[in-house]
Amino acid sequence: MIRKFDRHSRRILKFPVVHPCEGISPATLLESLITLSHDICDFQFKPLASQRRNARETLRQISILSLFFEEIREHAPSMSDSIILCLSELHVTLQRIQLLLSDCARDGAKMLILMRSHSVATQFRSLIRTIATALDVLPLDAIRVPGDIKEVVEMLRKQARRARMEVDAADEAATKRVLLVLNQFENRFEPDPFMIRRVLGYLHINSWLECHKEIRFLEDEICAGYLDGDEREVPLLSSLIGLLSYCRGVLFEDYDVEVINQSDARGSNVEVLNCLNPEDFRCPISLELMTDPVTVATGQTYDRVSIQKWLKSGNFVCPKTGEKLTSTELVPNTSLKKLIQQFCAEYGVSMAKSSKNNRDISRTILPGSPANAAAVKFLSEYLTLSLGYGNDRQKSKAAYEIRLLAKSNLFNRCCLIESGSIPPLLELLDSTDPTMQENAVSALLKLSKQPRGQKSIIENGGLNSVLAVLKHGQKPESKQIAAAIIFYLASIHEQRKKIGENKETIPSLLELIRHGNPCGKKNAVVALFALLFYHRNRDRAIAAGAVATLLGLLESSDRAEVKTDTLAVLSRLADSFDGSAQIMEAAIPSILRLLYAIETQAGKEYCVSILHSLCLNCGADVVSVLVRDASLMTALYSLVTEGTSHAGRKARSLIKILHRFCETRSSDHKRELRPEQDQFVDVW
Repeated sequence: MIRKFDRHSRRILKFPVVHPCEGISPATLLESLITLSHDICDFQFKPLASQRRNARETLRQISILSLFFEEIREHAPSMSDSIILCLSELHVTLQRIQLLLSDCARDGAKMLILMRSHSVATQFRSLIRTIATALDVLPLDAIRVPGDIKEVVEMLRKQARRARMEVDAADEAATKRVLLVLNQFENRFEPDPFMIRRVLGYLHINSWLECHKEIRFLEDEICAGYLDGDEREVPLLSSLIGLLSYCRGVLFEDYDVEVINQSDARGSNVEVLNCLNPEDFRCPISLELMTDPVTVATGQTYDRVSIQKWLKSGNFVCPKTGEKLTSTELVPNTSLKKLIQQFCAEYGVSMAKSSKNNRDISRTILPGSPANAAAVKFLSEYLTLSLGYGNDRQKSKAAYEIRLLAKSNLFNRCCLIESGSIPPLLELLDSTDPTMQENAVSALLKLSKQPRGQKSIIENGGLNSVLAVLKHGQKPESKQIAAAIIFYLASIHEQRKKIGENKETIPSLLELIRHGNPCGKKNAVVALFALLFYHRNRDRAIAAGAVATLLGLLESSDRAEVKTDTLAVLSRLADSFDGSAQIMEAAIPSILRLLYAIETQAGKEYCVSILHSLCLNCGADVVSVLVRDASLMTALYSLVTEGTSHAGRKARSLIKILHRFCETRSSDHKRELRPEQDQFVDVW
């Protein structure tokens, strides 16, 4: 049997094949050859943007081979080993041809195939010559087929040997036009739209959606190149992305709303990870992004591969602290791994299988090529002008394009901020058109991830506009995105006080937690988390009823990550006496249940942090409840050995508090008993 492979798992113009197994029956081999040749001939019904002449000649030759395979099918049992060997070589070659034609007809790959015209033509020529070689050694006289079929196969062999398979003149001209446009961008000249339209028309890229597919495909190619450690084509691919992004934003008036809805479906959630320094995701040993973080006995976290090499070399101390390791057990840090994966998804970072293939997380700070840099700058200026002076349709589309451009590219965000796009975007937040408002607030969300974008929003009075959307947004999606913007604005230390002092901020976030959709609740929770880094905002949140609202969310939500984020906020509120008092009255049993049941390690750590704060602020009233829980000590000791260093410190401190309380109570009990005992002895 001949196995198949997954064509979608390979990179473009890479041709893995399956060799026929040794001892395969001639009948099975022929059936597979006939099926392959029929599949290849079906490409005549698929439109090709380039390589049309080479593909047409290849299909003609394969159709002849298909007839030949069908003719010899009846005589398969009597085939010699030499015939089977030649047919096996043809089978491998036909697979490569099928893959090459699939790439030429691939949706989204039109521009890239055109720019690789010479390489693709060489592939066609090489594969056709391979067919000629296989037919050269095929003992045609030993195969019982009609004479006219043999003559046709012989003619095919000669034609395959002489086939030139060169780049078509029209493809060559289109390629030169693309290079000319890229050169104009590189020299900071805005190209002639007529010339660009000629190229797009030649490639049948006739709509906004087709242009968008080309961009997405090229972005995937860049990611695949970094993953494979092959960055040679990044400048060309980046230049083509810049050109097509310019075309999508400037030359096409319509756009597809579903595209951004699908691509933002996962990205609209804001995670607490954004409060962390990305450098925390690097292994202290290799300094590379950790792909499989594990925690050692001292509570420090390393990448599994790096710490295993350290231990195998005979080192039994913690590389970071120098402490002797009491155990060499490596505990998977699943919470941190999830944070790293979410960070990579947010910023377009590929997690490689080995540390040497990890991409620099700041890769998108650079444009990739001078042509791409100029194209994005021209496009940013155009979109900013459209936001300010276009009609409603043009304004909405410009905001939509900014959403796409700024989604996971730091350089694009910088260009858009420099072009002055934030002030007109803020004006669109007042729109009564739900789509326009959503596009504007989503674009601002992407730009608010940059410090300069955050500063621009604040300086242009954007906080009140964002809060208005948070309270009265036309769509639930707009409200949840507004909450995410609050989170990013609150990441600036100087702004937390100002944001919290606005009387609308915290009540609006709590209202979204109570009545928003699941994503809105989560975004509001993490926005509140960021605000609580300023201590006075804790008092404001407590006064606004944050404790009761968050406890209600803990009870109603069934998502572990939401519970973890909620516990993170409660742990901050519990640092104050009023917060601890409110939590103590209503939630000690709930916190204990979550400590034992929640799946995330971070969630357990936050539970311990809350209990620790309750003990410090509320004293014996809380400790007396905790000491009666027989399972608590086991959970605390588990965190001491398996949790992070911070969690270990909290757990050890709480254990000491509980032990001290038990010892004190035991001493008091003895003192109460001693007078009675003495009296009893005297009487006796």
